[in-house]
Order: sequence, then C-alpha cells, then structure tokens
Amino acid sequence: MFLKKITAIFCLITVSLVFTPRSAEATNECFEGVSRSIFKFNLAFDDVILEPIAKGYNKLPKPIKNGTSNFTSNIATLLSIPNSLLQGNLKQVGHATGSFFVNSTFGILGFLNPAEKMGLKPHKEDVGQTLGAYGIGPGCYFVLPVFGPTTVRDSFGLIADTFIDPFAHVTIRENELLSISGNDLDYYSVKGATAIDFRSDNIINFESVEKNSIDLYSSFKSVYLQDRVNKIKNSIVEDDDWGNLDN
Repeated sequence: MFLKKITAIFCLITVSLVFTPRSAEATNECFEGVSRSIFKFNLAFDDVILEPIAKGYNKLPKPIKNGTSNFTSNIATLLSIPNSLLQGNLKQVGHATGSFFVNSTFGILGFLNPAEKMGLKPHKEDVGQTLGAYGIGPGCYFVLPVFGPTTVRDSFGLIADTFIDPFAHVTIRENELLSISGNDLDYYSVKGATAIDFRSDNIINFESVEKNSIDLYSSFKSVYLQDRVNKIKNSIVEDDDWGNLDN
C-alpha cells in the first residue's frame, strides 16, 4: 500500500511537470510581482525573527552547536536514502544508509558524526533533485512565504518529500516505524532547527549579498537556481560557502 501511494504521487508529479509549458523556464517568473512582495515579507521575517535567533545560536558553546547541526543533518539523511535509490545511485544509497545507522548508534542519535571519519559522506537528496536527474525541467521561479525561493518542480518536490521521507511518516503522519513514532511538533522542531543552523552558518554571506547587490531579489534568485543545478549534478564542493540551500 505504501509503495503504491509513493508510486502514484511520484507519477502525478512527473505528469504535471511534463505538461508544464516549455516557455516557463527557470529564468522566467510565474508571477514576479507577487514573488517580490513575498520576498520582502521573508526579509522582514528574517530581520525580526530568524537572524536574531541565528546570532544567539552562534553564541552557544561549540559542542552544542555542532551537535545540533549533526543531529539535523543525520535526520535529513533519511530523505536521501529513497531519493538516491530512485536516482539509481547505489553508491549514495550505501553512503546515506551507512551514515545514518553509524551516526544514530555510535554517534549517539546523530549528535556526533563518526560516519564522516569512516569516509561516509552522503549527498543531500530530495524529490526535486530526483526529478531533475530524470531530465524534468524546473519550470518557472517563484517565492514562497517563509520557505523562500523555489520552482514549479521543486515545490512539487517539497510536497512529495513528505510522502517518501521516513522521518515525516513517523512524525507529521504519525505512523509507527520500527516501534518509533512522533508528532507534528517533532517534525517542525527539526525543520526549524535546520533553518536556524543554516542561517547561523551564513550570517556573513547574507550580509555580503545584501551590501553588494543592486537587486537583492535577483541575487538570491541566482544563488538558489545555481545551487539547485549543482545539487542535481552532484557537483557541490565540500567547502561550499553557502552550505545547504535546500527547502
């Protein structure tokens, strides 16, 4: 039943994207005026809430900050396992699976990262990247409230992620997996911690873009689109200045 549900949703998304007009390229906008307004709202949200929290987070003792970052990254690895499998990348399936189990056990629920020392370095994969790997174009670009920049393909992928992500199944869908279950609070707490961790790692980058950009909206659009292209090609370098820009 679960596999049938995943297949049906994946096929629906694929069909929807296939019939996206060819004129709706990633460099074009679905509704630029609305997106720019939402972008301004997101900037205000960042200024008032996210940035101050991120700066406070940066003041935490380094072991706590690193542990939180490791924990959220370990949870994110669960989504990479099915997506790597759908992409036919068995090497990455092995890296992601091995990394999760090593870090969840020897790494004390993922707060430590012994898997990396063992050479296990899984790529972060999502449904949007999987669709891109299948050759499906991004469609047009737009901005979501709070979630930020996206495309037609990646917004469908964002929804589909919750159907194939084991962590989503045991939290927001409240299904039991290996005698483990959770709730909405668990899911959104981890997602919120992930966003804060990313924002705290990129304080200087954000300030630099804001200071040097003539059109801040276009600058962030360019960064996002290039980041997604790199991730689909698995060409992100280890010292990527912008860390992880996934939704």
